[in-house]
Amino acid sequence: MNLTLEQILEQLKRDRDFTDHVTQWKTIPAQAASYSEFPKHLDAALIDTLKERGINKLYTHQATAIQSVFQGKNLVIVTPTASGKTLCYNLPVLQSILETHESRALYLFPTKALSQDQLTELHEILHAVNRDIDFSIKSYTFDGDTPVSARKAIKSSGHIVVTNPDMLHTGILPHHTQWIKLFENLKYIVIDEIHHYRGLFGSHLANVVRRLKRICMFYGSQPTFICCSATIANPRQLCEKITGETMTLVDNNGAPRGEKHFILYNPPMVNRELGIRRSYVKESTRIASRFLTNNHQTIVFARSRMNVEIMLTYLKEAMRKSHQNPGKVKGYRGGYLPLERRSIEQGLRSKEIIGVISTNALELGIDIGQLQVSIIAGYPGTIASTLQQSGRAGRGSETALSIIVSSSSPLDQYIANNPTWFFENSPEAGIVDPDNLVILLSHIKCAAFELPFSQSEQYGIHFNGENGLSSTPDILEYLEEKHIIHFSGEKWHWMAETYPAESVSLRSAAQENVVIVDRTRKERVIGEIDLFAAQLMVHDEAIYLHGGEQYYVDKLDWQRRKAYTHQVKVDHYTDAQLKTNLRVLDVSEQNQQETHLAAYGEVVVTSVATMYKKIKFNTHENIGWGKIHLPEIEIHTQSFWYSFPEDIHDHLGIDKQSLADGLKGVTNVMRNIIPIFIMGDRRDFDSLPMVRSPLSGQPSFFIWEHYPGGVGYSKKIYSIYPDIANAAKSHITQCGCESGCPSCVGPVLQVGEQGKTIAGILLEYIVKVEL
Repeated sequence: MNLTLEQILEQLKRDRDFTDHVTQWKTIPAQAASYSEFPKHLDAALIDTLKERGINKLYTHQATAIQSVFQGKNLVIVTPTASGKTLCYNLPVLQSILETHESRALYLFPTKALSQDQLTELHEILHAVNRDIDFSIKSYTFDGDTPVSARKAIKSSGHIVVTNPDMLHTGILPHHTQWIKLFENLKYIVIDEIHHYRGLFGSHLANVVRRLKRICMFYGSQPTFICCSATIANPRQLCEKITGETMTLVDNNGAPRGEKHFILYNPPMVNRELGIRRSYVKESTRIASRFLTNNHQTIVFARSRMNVEIMLTYLKEAMRKSHQNPGKVKGYRGGYLPLERRSIEQGLRSKEIIGVISTNALELGIDIGQLQVSIIAGYPGTIASTLQQSGRAGRGSETALSIIVSSSSPLDQYIANNPTWFFENSPEAGIVDPDNLVILLSHIKCAAFELPFSQSEQYGIHFNGENGLSSTPDILEYLEEKHIIHFSGEKWHWMAETYPAESVSLRSAAQENVVIVDRTRKERVIGEIDLFAAQLMVHDEAIYLHGGEQYYVDKLDWQRRKAYTHQVKVDHYTDAQLKTNLRVLDVSEQNQQETHLAAYGEVVVTSVATMYKKIKFNTHENIGWGKIHLPEIEIHTQSFWYSFPEDIHDHLGIDKQSLADGLKGVTNVMRNIIPIFIMGDRRDFDSLPMVRSPLSGQPSFFIWEHYPGGVGYSKKIYSIYPDIANAAKSHITQCGCESGCPSCVGPVLQVGEQGKTIAGILLEYIVKVEL
């Protein structure tokens, strides 16, 4: 007989093997709903439809949001997962169409999956509303999967067009002359999950919105923006940066919630001297199996595609051992084909699937039913993401559980050892840089293709009259020199033959993907992967994991962007190593002192995969290695750097090798601590120590962004680096290892016997000279 969730929680409380490693068990009490009456001007057909669905009153935040939209305000709505944010924009949009039949709305979701999911809910409302009115309100999804035969009808008769930023960028804006009815009558633009648009993606979206507003202005419309966000520190500021409009914040959440248990779990120490803990992947799997074998719907969030597949392999085996169907546990990540992902989402809603191991692809608000347990294998990197992932459990009023299982990384250990910081601090701020020159240049090209630029036009002009970017004339003149545009009749006209939007990716630093082909029986495509990840995951002789199956990579055809594989059964996977070089091109800002130099600016980074290790399943031991032969990948980006005095090793009484080890430790811990201060993923950054920097000739370390042109992180780091260094120093001091470990400065084999000590001294130096 299966145990209830409450019974399992009681078991865990009595289990010393579990509770001895819990650093915080927080119980969030249930909360009753807070209601408001329907707004006075809401159409009777809408009210009747809501009452048919059992909604006799609105939550307070829904009523506030709808009333604010009726007053013509641009909104950002910030409430928890499953709090009914969709009604906040669906009701005003439908009210507008009922009042003016030609009224139009554009819905933007970050993924096609979320678009399809939200359209299903919208169609349920429309089906009821259309019965009570004398015309038909039509809504359509417009994305890469939309049949060509349906596209003409969508362009002419779609009252609500549901799409994603990529399709707006490549499929709608460049062809705006086919969408005249939409742009002439566009009343509302809805941007859901706006917290997702940060860094590279957010900077691109801000420029897509600039182009969208430019076209709206051409057709004489001035739409209202309605944005929805998870909890972040600066929702209004982020939305204003992306939309270029003054926003009103609505955050008076009135939705009910059930009791929620939130547990921080730090795996037991295996070797205290070396700071090595039991594998968080295996611990997450062990904990998850406890709930899955009792038939509680569980989602496990993994930090990488590789970890999804490893944990899926382990959990399927656990289901077999408990004589249950392993097919009821699925993986979910980028690289799976769309139909496969839709099938998994449906299986979760119908409860045919009781467990899913996912990357952050399911962090967004896709409807996957009322899950009870969320297990987060490794801190996601931000409080905001953690709240989103934990919010996937407990979407109803029943008891729910969320467990964070810490890895050995410095960031995870900082959270595990400072639970009060985690629970009491507000989520991080989202950072975007729409004026990143690489991104800006790409979108001005796209904008010039869509509409000619007038001689006085400033790209990025707002409806409220603020000036746009002063650099627009310089960029247009540069494009004319490159024979991309030409000046005629007081306007800049597009003249190149190429179609610019197709060559600009909104999400990836790489413009191309590698297609993964399985040739076990007959050729079939099983997934795709971007260039930067391809050199690490599908190089020759790699073991590529997909859907719990193992594929041996016979050949990575780098020129044709194809990886040819065949299915195998082996006891290991592969882990590739990168070699990196960095050169400074330009200094944007610096603080030059006798004691140190801090700066940020433009750099060029060259990376190449050089070798791979074979890692055995379960034991995670290294059982072999091989060389990788691939061309270098080069990106121009932004970096922060810090230089110590040239004679710092003499000042500290150490040799240069010890200094090199200390610099390695500093870069390791700084890079991992940064996400505490900035809403970025640890994978957004990389670091490089140099005993003698070619730029200054001084001992230095660099922390650079993984995106071409950078997205503003380096500037932010430059402004708060003493705080980051202080947090890193405190973390090293708290760590119980003797000479270094993966939880602080890195393992002893990487940083040397004195690496931890010297890193602590160097960080203390940074903090002291700034006092």
